[in-house]
Amino acid sequence: MFKQITAAEAAAMIAPHSRLAIGGFLAVGAPEGLIDAIVAAGTKDLHIIVIASDWEDRGIGKLVVNHQVKSAQVSHLGTNREIQAQMNSGEVAIELVPQGTLMERVRAYGAGLGGILTPTGIGTVVEEDKQIISIEGRDFILEPAIPSDFALVRAWKADKCGNLIFRKTARNSNPIMAMAGRITIAEVDEIVECGEIDPEHVVTPGVFVNYIVVREEV
Repeated sequence: MFKQITAAEAAAMIAPHSRLAIGGFLAVGAPEGLIDAIVAAGTKDLHIIVIASDWEDRGIGKLVVNHQVKSAQVSHLGTNREIQAQMNSGEVAIELVPQGTLMERVRAYGAGLGGILTPTGIGTVVEEDKQIISIEGRDFILEPAIPSDFALVRAWKADKCGNLIFRKTARNSNPIMAMAGRITIAEVDEIVECGEIDPEHVVTPGVFVNYIVVREEV
């Protein structure tokens, strides 16, 4: 059963050098209340696992601008000049990962797998220094699963059993991130009674959710 906490309490759980898998894409579906609380806490040297670094003033970009990110596994940096500058200066270590590969590596960790085999990146810089496995004459890159200490996700509603549903495109990476955190914290608009969410509509079962933060109106 999950525990309801505040965003500030959630941020206080996150120590320097924590690995954070954060849902959302270009700030859509980003748990911005949780991100704001981490910014306010000022926790440094974080490793983030994200599809995109969003913008300087929205989503994950706020952590970057505040110089709280030490390293990242990410697919898209094009909308955030600050992370580009920090990457080029060496302040932030970046592993650029094809988007589908990134999410499969996260999902693999959540599923208890050691990694995945993918043809994506064969013949490009992506395969450099990686193990190549040939199966029936076709080459695949062995990509390890990506672990995370915390998964921070944004859902629309939770019920009191911890089940989550997502709103429209905010569903993007959140369900996969939610299953992969050693500790999963979900930011939601509201918590309803068990049974109010049709079981057919549940995307993330409550078994994956440790803590829930109700988003404050801004």
